[in-house]
Amino acid sequence: MRIALVTDTNSGIPADEARQLNIELLPMPFFIDGKVYYEGVDLSAPEFYEAQASGCNITTSQPSPGDVTALWDRLLQDHDAVVHIPMSSGLSNSCATAQMLAMEYGGRVQVADVRRISMTQRQAALDALRLIERGLDPVQVRVRLEETALRSSIYVTPDTLVYLKKGGRITPAAAAIGSVLNIKPVLQIQGGKIDAFAKVRGMRQAATCMLNALHDDLNGRFAGKKVKIMAAYSGSDEVGERWLAWMHEQFPGQEICAAPLSLSIACHTGPGAIGLGCSEYEE
Repeated sequence: MRIALVTDTNSGIPADEARQLNIELLPMPFFIDGKVYYEGVDLSAPEFYEAQASGCNITTSQPSPGDVTALWDRLLQDHDAVVHIPMSSGLSNSCATAQMLAMEYGGRVQVADVRRISMTQRQAALDALRLIERGLDPVQVRVRLEETALRSSIYVTPDTLVYLKKGGRITPAAAAIGSVLNIKPVLQIQGGKIDAFAKVRGMRQAATCMLNALHDDLNGRFAGKKVKIMAAYSGSDEVGERWLAWMHEQFPGQEICAAPLSLSIACHTGPGAIGLGCSEYEE
Protein backbone atom coordinates (compact mmCIF):
# COMPACT_ATOMS: atom_id res chain seq x y z
CA MET A 1 0.00 0.00 0.00
CA ARG A 2 1.42 3.36 -1.02
CA ILE A 3 0.86 5.99 1.68
CA ALA A 4 1.83 9.65 1.25
CA LEU A 5 2.80 11.64 4.33
CA VAL A 6 1.92 15.33 4.64
CA THR A 7 2.77 17.84 7.34
CA ASP A 8 2.93 21.62 7.37
CA THR A 9 5.89 23.96 7.64
CA ASN A 10 5.14 24.51 11.33
CA SER A 11 7.02 21.25 11.80
CA GLY A 12 10.24 23.13 11.03
CA ILE A 13 11.29 20.47 8.51
CA PRO A 14 13.41 22.17 5.81
CA ALA A 15 12.33 21.64 2.22
CA ASP A 16 15.49 19.72 1.28
CA GLU A 17 15.11 17.35 4.24
CA ALA A 18 11.43 16.84 3.40
CA ARG A 19 12.37 15.83 -0.13
CA GLN A 20 14.95 13.36 1.16
CA LEU A 21 12.42 11.84 3.57
CA ASN A 22 9.64 11.86 0.97
CA ILE A 23 7.44 14.09 3.14
CA GLU A 24 5.11 16.59 1.48
CA LEU A 25 5.20 20.03 3.11
CA LEU A 26 2.12 22.23 3.16
CA PRO A 27 3.33 25.87 3.39
CA MET A 28 1.72 27.95 6.14
CA PRO A 29 0.38 31.36 5.07
CA PHE A 30 1.23 34.63 6.83
CA PHE A 31 -0.25 38.05 6.27
CA ILE A 32 2.33 40.84 6.34
CA ASP A 33 0.70 44.27 6.20
CA GLY A 34 -2.30 42.64 4.57
CA LYS A 35 -0.43 40.72 1.87
CA VAL A 36 -0.32 36.93 1.99
CA TYR A 37 2.99 35.06 1.91
CA TYR A 38 3.72 31.34 2.12
CA GLU A 39 6.45 29.99 4.35
CA GLY A 40 9.25 28.40 2.34
CA VAL A 41 7.71 29.52 -0.96
CA ASP A 42 7.90 33.31 -1.05
CA LEU A 43 8.70 33.91 2.64
CA SER A 44 11.97 32.78 4.19
CA ALA A 45 12.82 32.95 7.89
CA PRO A 46 15.24 35.90 7.41
CA GLU A 47 12.55 37.80 5.48
CA PHE A 48 10.04 37.06 8.24
CA TYR A 49 12.33 38.42 10.97
CA GLU A 50 13.25 41.44 8.85
CA ALA A 51 9.54 42.24 8.50
CA GLN A 52 9.09 41.80 12.27
CA ALA A 53 12.00 44.12 13.03
CA SER A 54 10.66 46.79 10.70
CA GLY A 55 7.35 46.87 12.58
CA CYS A 56 5.17 45.21 9.96
CA ASN A 57 1.81 43.86 11.06
CA ILE A 58 2.19 40.06 10.86
CA THR A 59 -0.61 37.61 11.47
CA THR A 60 -0.84 33.87 11.02
CA SER A 61 -3.48 32.03 9.06
CA GLN A 62 -4.46 28.48 8.18
CA PRO A 63 -3.97 26.97 4.72
CA SER A 64 -6.94 27.48 2.43
CA PRO A 65 -9.19 24.45 1.90
CA GLY A 66 -8.42 24.63 -1.81
CA ASP A 67 -4.67 24.38 -1.21
CA VAL A 68 -5.13 21.42 1.13
CA THR A 69 -7.39 19.42 -1.17
CA ALA A 70 -5.29 20.24 -4.24
CA LEU A 71 -2.28 18.71 -2.51
CA TRP A 72 -4.25 15.62 -1.47
CA ASP A 73 -5.72 15.20 -4.95
CA ARG A 74 -2.26 15.32 -6.50
CA LEU A 75 -0.86 12.77 -4.07
CA LEU A 76 -3.80 10.41 -4.47
CA GLN A 77 -3.13 10.13 -8.19
CA ASP A 78 -0.25 7.78 -7.42
CA HIS A 79 -0.83 6.86 -3.76
CA ASP A 80 -3.51 4.76 -2.13
CA ALA A 81 -3.89 7.04 0.89
CA VAL A 82 -2.62 10.15 2.66
CA VAL A 83 -1.71 10.64 6.30
CA HIS A 84 -1.86 14.35 7.12
CA ILE A 85 -0.22 15.80 10.26
CA PRO A 86 -1.23 19.45 10.81
CA MET A 87 -0.18 21.71 13.66
CA SER A 88 -1.96 21.26 17.00
CA SER A 89 -5.72 21.70 17.08
CA GLY A 90 -5.17 23.76 20.23
CA LEU A 91 -3.27 26.42 18.31
CA SER A 92 -5.11 26.67 15.02
CA ASN A 93 -8.32 25.68 13.24
CA SER A 94 -6.25 24.13 10.44
CA CYS A 95 -6.56 20.66 12.01
CA ALA A 96 -10.35 20.86 12.33
CA THR A 97 -10.60 22.16 8.77
CA ALA A 98 -8.47 19.31 7.44
CA GLN A 99 -10.53 16.75 9.37
CA MET A 100 -13.71 18.17 7.88
CA LEU A 101 -12.27 18.12 4.35
CA ALA A 102 -11.04 14.54 4.81
CA MET A 103 -14.63 13.36 5.32
CA GLU A 104 -15.14 13.72 1.56
CA TYR A 105 -12.34 11.27 0.74
CA GLY A 106 -13.90 8.03 1.89
CA GLY A 107 -11.16 7.18 4.34
CA ARG A 108 -8.32 7.69 1.89
CA VAL A 109 -7.13 10.73 3.87
CA GLN A 110 -6.40 10.32 7.58
CA VAL A 111 -5.79 13.53 9.57
CA ALA A 112 -3.90 12.97 12.81
CA ASP A 113 -4.31 15.54 15.58
CA VAL A 114 -0.89 15.12 17.20
CA ARG A 115 -1.45 18.25 19.34
CA ARG A 116 2.08 19.38 18.62
CA ILE A 117 4.01 22.10 16.84
CA SER A 118 7.60 22.82 15.88
CA MET A 119 10.21 20.23 16.86
CA THR A 120 7.72 17.82 18.43
CA GLN A 121 5.49 18.00 15.35
CA ARG A 122 8.58 17.12 13.33
CA GLN A 123 9.10 14.08 15.54
CA ALA A 124 5.49 13.03 14.95
CA ALA A 125 6.15 13.10 11.19
CA LEU A 126 9.28 10.99 11.63
CA ASP A 127 7.30 8.57 13.80
CA ALA A 128 4.68 8.32 11.06
CA LEU A 129 7.36 7.38 8.54
CA ARG A 130 8.57 4.63 10.84
CA LEU A 131 5.03 3.31 11.32
CA ILE A 132 4.42 3.28 7.57
CA GLU A 133 7.70 1.40 7.09
CA ARG A 134 6.46 -1.20 9.59
CA GLY A 135 3.43 -1.80 7.40
CA LEU A 136 0.70 -0.11 9.44
CA ASP A 137 -2.27 1.05 7.40
CA PRO A 138 -3.32 4.75 7.38
CA VAL A 139 -5.95 4.35 10.12
CA GLN A 140 -3.49 2.51 12.34
CA VAL A 141 -0.88 5.23 11.79
CA ARG A 142 -3.35 7.96 12.72
CA VAL A 143 -4.55 6.13 15.81
CA ARG A 144 -0.99 5.47 17.02
CA LEU A 145 0.04 9.10 16.49
CA GLU A 146 -2.98 10.35 18.43
CA GLU A 147 -2.43 7.83 21.22
CA THR A 148 1.13 9.12 21.71
CA ALA A 149 0.35 12.78 21.04
CA LEU A 150 0.89 13.97 24.62
CA ARG A 151 4.21 12.18 25.05
CA SER A 152 6.21 15.33 24.43
CA SER A 153 6.96 18.64 26.09
CA ILE A 154 8.34 22.06 25.06
CA TYR A 155 9.43 25.08 27.11
CA VAL A 156 10.10 28.42 25.42
CA THR A 157 11.29 31.82 26.63
CA PRO A 158 11.13 34.96 24.46
CA ASP A 159 13.93 37.48 24.60
CA THR A 160 11.48 40.37 24.41
CA LEU A 161 7.88 41.00 25.48
CA VAL A 162 7.18 43.22 22.47
CA TYR A 163 5.55 40.54 20.33
CA LEU A 164 3.52 38.98 23.15
CA LYS A 165 2.11 42.45 23.73
CA LYS A 166 1.53 43.00 20.03
CA GLY A 167 -0.36 39.73 19.76
CA GLY A 168 -2.53 40.56 22.78
CA ARG A 169 -1.05 37.79 24.93
CA ILE A 170 -0.04 40.29 27.63
CA THR A 171 -1.24 43.81 28.38
CA PRO A 172 0.84 46.89 27.49
CA ALA A 173 1.20 47.64 31.21
CA ALA A 174 2.51 44.14 31.95
CA ALA A 175 4.91 44.41 29.03
CA ALA A 176 6.21 47.77 30.23
CA ILE A 177 6.75 46.57 33.81
CA GLY A 178 8.27 43.32 32.61
CA SER A 179 10.73 45.10 30.35
CA VAL A 180 11.86 47.43 33.14
CA LEU A 181 12.34 44.51 35.57
CA ASN A 182 13.83 42.22 32.89
CA ILE A 183 11.04 39.70 33.48
CA LYS A 184 11.10 36.70 31.14
CA PRO A 185 8.01 34.49 30.89
CA VAL A 186 8.68 30.78 30.51
CA LEU A 187 6.00 29.30 28.27
CA GLN A 188 4.99 25.66 28.05
CA ILE A 189 3.54 23.76 25.11
CA GLN A 190 2.04 20.54 26.42
CA GLY A 191 -1.32 19.17 25.43
CA GLY A 192 -1.48 21.31 22.34
CA LYS A 193 -1.73 24.82 23.81
CA ILE A 194 0.72 27.52 24.88
CA ASP A 195 0.46 28.17 28.61
CA ALA A 196 2.38 30.30 31.10
CA PHE A 197 4.76 28.14 33.15
CA ALA A 198 6.88 30.59 35.20
CA LYS A 199 8.22 34.15 35.38
CA VAL A 200 11.90 34.77 36.07
CA ARG A 201 14.42 37.57 35.74
CA GLY A 202 16.80 37.41 32.81
CA MET A 203 17.54 34.81 30.18
CA ARG A 204 20.06 32.98 32.36
CA GLN A 205 17.43 32.25 35.00
CA ALA A 206 14.98 31.37 32.23
CA ALA A 207 17.41 28.82 30.81
CA THR A 208 17.88 27.31 34.28
CA CYS A 209 14.12 27.21 34.87
CA MET A 210 13.50 25.42 31.58
CA LEU A 211 16.35 22.99 32.22
CA ASN A 212 14.95 22.13 35.65
CA ALA A 213 11.49 21.63 34.14
CA LEU A 214 12.95 19.31 31.51
CA HIS A 215 14.80 17.29 34.14
CA ASP A 216 11.54 16.99 36.09
CA ASP A 217 9.88 15.62 32.95
CA LEU A 218 12.73 13.20 32.23
CA ASN A 219 12.76 11.93 35.80
CA GLY A 220 8.97 11.95 36.13
CA ARG A 221 6.51 11.14 33.39
CA PHE A 222 9.25 10.13 30.92
CA ALA A 223 11.22 8.05 33.44
CA GLY A 224 12.36 4.79 31.86
CA LYS A 225 11.17 5.93 28.42
CA LYS A 226 13.31 6.44 25.35
CA VAL A 227 13.13 10.12 24.49
CA LYS A 228 14.84 12.58 22.22
CA ILE A 229 16.07 15.83 23.76
CA MET A 230 15.45 18.91 21.65
CA ALA A 231 16.72 22.47 21.45
CA ALA A 232 15.04 25.27 19.54
CA TYR A 233 15.54 28.97 18.92
CA SER A 234 14.25 31.87 16.88
CA GLY A 235 16.17 34.44 14.88
CA SER A 236 19.82 34.23 13.91
CA ASP A 237 21.82 31.03 13.64
CA GLU A 238 24.26 32.49 16.18
CA VAL A 239 21.52 32.32 18.82
CA GLY A 240 20.93 28.70 17.91
CA GLU A 241 24.63 27.81 17.99
CA ARG A 242 25.13 29.31 21.47
CA TRP A 243 21.99 27.66 22.79
CA LEU A 244 22.91 24.26 21.36
CA ALA A 245 26.42 24.52 22.81
CA TRP A 246 24.90 25.23 26.26
CA MET A 247 22.54 22.28 25.88
CA HIS A 248 25.45 19.98 25.03
CA GLU A 249 27.13 21.11 28.24
CA GLN A 250 24.02 20.13 30.20
CA PHE A 251 23.62 16.76 28.47
CA PRO A 252 27.17 15.65 27.65
CA GLY A 253 27.44 12.79 25.20
CA GLN A 254 23.76 12.83 24.31
CA GLU A 255 22.35 13.52 20.87
CA ILE A 256 20.31 16.72 20.84
CA CYS A 257 17.96 17.50 17.99
CA ALA A 258 18.20 21.22 17.21
CA ALA A 259 15.98 23.29 14.93
CA PRO A 260 14.56 26.80 14.58
CA LEU A 261 11.18 27.44 16.17
CA SER A 262 8.33 27.49 13.70
CA LEU A 263 7.47 30.95 12.40
CA SER A 264 3.97 30.61 13.89
CA ILE A 265 5.57 30.53 17.35
CA ALA A 266 8.13 33.18 16.40
CA CYS A 267 5.24 35.44 15.44
CA HIS A 268 4.50 35.67 19.18
CA THR A 269 8.02 35.38 20.61
CA GLY A 270 10.04 37.40 18.12
CA PRO A 271 13.73 36.70 17.47
CA GLY A 272 16.12 35.60 20.21
CA ALA A 273 13.74 33.12 21.84
CA ILE A 274 15.17 29.88 23.18
CA GLY A 275 13.42 26.61 23.84
CA LEU A 276 14.02 23.03 24.85
CA GLY A 277 11.94 19.92 25.13
CA CYS A 278 11.73 16.20 24.70
CA SER A 279 9.59 13.63 22.95
CA GLU A 280 9.18 9.89 23.00
CA TYR A 281 9.77 8.33 19.61
CA GLU A 282 9.04 5.26 17.54
CA GLU A 283 12.05 2.97 17.18
